[in-house]
Amino acid sequence: MGKNNKPIGLAIIGCGTIGRIRAEFARDYPGIGWIGLCDIKEDRGRELAKVVGADMFTTDMAELIGRPEVDATMIITEENHHTEPTLLAVDQGHKLFIEKPLATEARDSAIILKAITENNIDACVGYTQRFRRRFLTVKERLTNGQIGDVHSVTTRAFMNRMVPIATIAKTNERHNLTPMVVSGTHSLDMSMWLMEGKTPISVYAKSVDPVMSEWGTKDSTFGIFTMDDGTIFSMNISWGLPTVWPGSVYGLEIGSVGTKGVIDIEDTHRDLVLATEEKLPGGYVTDGFKPDADRHVDFLTSYPPGDIWNGQLWGPMREETMGWFARVHGGLNTPHALAHEGHNNLMHTMAMDLSAKRGQEVKLPIDPEEFYKDA
Repeated sequence: MGKNNKPIGLAIIGCGTIGRIRAEFARDYPGIGWIGLCDIKEDRGRELAKVVGADMFTTDMAELIGRPEVDATMIITEENHHTEPTLLAVDQGHKLFIEKPLATEARDSAIILKAITENNIDACVGYTQRFRRRFLTVKERLTNGQIGDVHSVTTRAFMNRMVPIATIAKTNERHNLTPMVVSGTHSLDMSMWLMEGKTPISVYAKSVDPVMSEWGTKDSTFGIFTMDDGTIFSMNISWGLPTVWPGSVYGLEIGSVGTKGVIDIEDTHRDLVLATEEKLPGGYVTDGFKPDADRHVDFLTSYPPGDIWNGQLWGPMREETMGWFARVHGGLNTPHALAHEGHNNLMHTMAMDLSAKRGQEVKLPIDPEEFYKDA
């Protein structure tokens, strides 16, 4: 990464919950000289523009991305709407930060990656958990070979069903909004990052949907990957846990077994438990959704972006966002996921869904067109 001491001209596309968080971080970063915001909901965008002192607000993303002041763009729209703003920003040569997944359609993801690669764009994808201390230290220990050659990896993610309901309720384009594509992608990205250098050659998966079928998605997907060196990797996610499940969002376990040792990560947040007679909110609750039971127990710190103190968010999303600003402004080498990793994550999560649908092993790498053959 080369240094760029010129102040950043930043465009933020999307002013929802995460867009608001990142915009407030941008307000506090001294290397940003200009901020523009865009959202289709004008009242929400103008309110945020006042909070962060933005230089511009518009409902027209092409107008904002085309502004001469802008040289870096953050794409923080809903999952189904990353493609158009990303390609507009690539055309302008902007440095990019794109919320995960890179896209929700395999064809769109391939188009985005091709454009980014051909234009030599520095593009990062929002896999926030890479910035947590526990995963960074595990990555360092694995890189240093302290457990030898890893040959077996197990990953399990549990999630409260309020997460998929909040995600799916926003759109009728639900066919790819599955537990793996939307949320399992985080734990798969972490596992693949920790296994860096190993390439998946096949996956076999199964899914069930007794509860979440009414929302047009699955409850759970379990899969086994085989890597090019023979390593086996099990990747399991259940995002249909009841609304009273104390984890606000994520409970994750990853075990890596090597020829000389093992690293076992328990990231379930059960070490910090709140129990109260008061009713507790969920981590993600969409407008108009009423949980079917009251929540009185919470695993604190299980909200992935971080935790609030005095109206400020502290935690991995702050580290990730400020790190990206330092990457753009000062050339800092950072642990962000890059565009090709984001694309691979989508292909692998969709391959799991395809395997479960067909009831057979799927060979990897996979042509994006393969996902449209059964349509």
